[in-house]
Amino acid sequence: MARARKLGYRWNLRTLMATRGMFSTTDLAPLLAERGVVLSAAQVYRLVAQTPERLSLRTLVALCDILDCTPADLIEPTVQAAPLRATGTTGGGGGEVPEAVRERRPRRAEVRRAP
Repeated sequence: MARARKLGYRWNLRTLMATRGMFSTTDLAPLLAERGVVLSAAQVYRLVAQTPERLSLRTLVALCDILDCTPADLIEPTVQAAPLRATGTTGGGGGEVPEAVRERRPRRAEVRRAP
């Protein structure tokens, strides 16, 4: 059985800003505003300090223009193997069905012709 995969991403805005010499969130607000993206100081802080769940394409394009990068530089996909959940149908062993469970399983009906 294949393991489920948990998809996620790493938000690299703070790192990219630092490599460009931008160490304060207040440096970013006027640059975004020049590109038509007007955000409050609190919104800019959350954008830099936290991983956003939603992001408008206009904001993404503005960030890429400001930092001279691509969306792939800002958003790094991550994949983790999600743990399999126990279903309670087996004794937790290596996939073998216990005898007690095997006995309770219905059997296919046999159709017999009358003689």
